[in-house]
Amino acid sequence: MVKAWLSAFRLRTLPLALASIAMGTFLAASFKLMQPKIFFLSALTTIFLQILSNLANDYGDSIHGADNKDRKGPQRAVQSGEISSQSMFRAIVIFTLLSLVSGIWLLLEAIDSWQTFSLFLGLGIIAIIAAITYTAGNKPYGYMGLGDLSVLIFFGWIAVLCTFYLHTKFVNWWLFLPATSCGLFATAVLNLNNIRDIESDKLAGKNSLPVRMGRNNAIKYHWFLLLAGISCAVIYVGFHFQSIFQFLFLIVLPLLFINGKAVYEKKEATELDPYLKQMALTTLLFVITFGVGQII
Repeated sequence: MVKAWLSAFRLRTLPLALASIAMGTFLAASFKLMQPKIFFLSALTTIFLQILSNLANDYGDSIHGADNKDRKGPQRAVQSGEISSQSMFRAIVIFTLLSLVSGIWLLLEAIDSWQTFSLFLGLGIIAIIAAITYTAGNKPYGYMGLGDLSVLIFFGWIAVLCTFYLHTKFVNWWLFLPATSCGLFATAVLNLNNIRDIESDKLAGKNSLPVRMGRNNAIKYHWFLLLAGISCAVIYVGFHFQSIFQFLFLIVLPLLFINGKAVYEKKEATELDPYLKQMALTTLLFVITFGVGQII
């Protein structure tokens, strides 16, 4: 049973979620305003939210039929019967509460204005709702092709800029560029996942962007996400250039090319699956090298 729950948590998705928190923290460190406690609590809250999202995704796709015998990706816990839908629902409630408690603790440590506290609490509640309703509920927005926009907003703009603010108590609007890089790379992971599942999603009525635009256009879209993501980082460094080390993140270019090439060439879902992990780890490497380049 423990193994089934660990599988349902989908721990391999955590590096991607933590990448955005790391980016906001690295950027705060470049301003010499990084706070270790804020990083720890931000990371903890993000882990709870990501696991919540994964559990809700497992639950929602099993209820709506996207997880079925035709699905080519890894078998999910509710779909396989290893975890009952009732137990999964209870786990969703538990991780909702954990996310809320951790988030409030973070805000109490970082913010001393009730107006700002209320704003961030509202954003946190919206993040929890978004994590649950991606595939769960009566009208899951993931089934309408809105998952990509949600990932860009929450894994990019909100995660990076809010983390930076909690460290520094201000926002530098130039940081939209590296925040967008994080969001676009995270969206590339989702797009790859949706390309892999395109046939089973069609059967289940899950109208992801690859289902809506077709495989060939989804591949072009994937290349756009990769190129736009790296371009945003290049533009940011170009306008804030101080050292050649700021371009250290360009070492991920071969990895991005490998990922895009795989999406273009590989047709079988089982062949595509390893590149989900590869793209997630590439995103984390991008964040680390970008961040190190900003602070050395």
